[in-house]
Amino acid sequence: MTKVHEYFMTPISILGTGCMERIASYIKPMMFRKALIVSDKILVDSGLIDKLLSLLDAEGIFYIIYKDVSPNPTVAQVNYGLKLLRDNGCDFLISFGGGSPHDCAKAIALLATNGGEIGLYEGLNKSKKPALPLIAINTTAGTGSELTRFCVITDEERHVKMTINDWHVTPIIAVSDAELMIGMPPGLTAATGMDALTHAVEAYVSTNASPVTDCKAVKAVELIVDNLKTAYTDGTDLKSREAMVYAEYLAGIAFNNASLGYVHALAHQLGGLYNLPHGLCNAILLPAVMEFNLPAAVTKYADLARAAGIKLIGLSAEASARQFITQVEQLNKDLGLPTRLHELRGFNANDIPRLAESALKDVCCLTNPRQGTQQDIEAIYRSIL
Repeated sequence: MTKVHEYFMTPISILGTGCMERIASYIKPMMFRKALIVSDKILVDSGLIDKLLSLLDAEGIFYIIYKDVSPNPTVAQVNYGLKLLRDNGCDFLISFGGGSPHDCAKAIALLATNGGEIGLYEGLNKSKKPALPLIAINTTAGTGSELTRFCVITDEERHVKMTINDWHVTPIIAVSDAELMIGMPPGLTAATGMDALTHAVEAYVSTNASPVTDCKAVKAVELIVDNLKTAYTDGTDLKSREAMVYAEYLAGIAFNNASLGYVHALAHQLGGLYNLPHGLCNAILLPAVMEFNLPAAVTKYADLARAAGIKLIGLSAEASARQFITQVEQLNKDLGLPTRLHELRGFNANDIPRLAESALKDVCCLTNPRQGTQQDIEAIYRSIL
């Protein structure tokens, strides 16, 4: 029987340099009364958010700001944001930032209409009602959270990241304006860019990939390979920043519909246990997981080698695939990212069995092209000690 594919994405997306100028014209006709703006302390205190606030003020759109979201949003932060929303009579949300504010806002929006604790919605499509409307404004080019049905929240009691894959959390509007990314720190540019590359690679080799997601993933890889290093070395280069906006968006479409794999499943555990940046964990794990997946994904990795501009004349599919893995490893080095687990703050090799056990429970495992055992997952971690 022919496989049936379902496709999910945000109803409205606004991309391009200066596009945030249009946001109020989309919000005003929706007749919302008051927004809970979910962001982080750096973005608010630095004044990067001020332009958004001016646009809302000009249209008479009321808001309250919640700026205490951490790089790995927690259950407690979601609950506090929900209280703010209810106490102030907010009827929609705006997330401003990268994946962390977007994910926190998604969780708040979901609980606002469905009730209960966010842990109840871990897994696939556990909610019954659409979330409160959310408008997601990007300040990084990496996570894809502004357009996806994925939401990751850290359970601080269990020290694990919960993955909520629920189409109800999809924002109603996604905004990606390259002007907001000018001057983004090199380290953040590198980590978020490798996050986007991981999304594209995992979506392309996913068991749920389709011609629709494949074309998005391939183009995303091409754009990232051509532009990420320039965005990293020259944060004011608008051309590379805008290219990364489109790359991140295409990768987001791809994984939102094809899902992900072992890189994310294993990375979630590192982030949850040690409170590490998600993109950084993905970057370290990507080559190792690609090596593990090679027997099941050799042809597709060879395709991505071609998209990445590697000269493949006379090379077999396996040799081509290995060239791509090598290129990913080199990109990590060129971006100044750690390549071994012992370089990560707080990492303890004695935790590997625990990390592997938790990783196998992650929903992202379901679409990895090669399924492994507890011992296989431990071996992946150990290969990059």
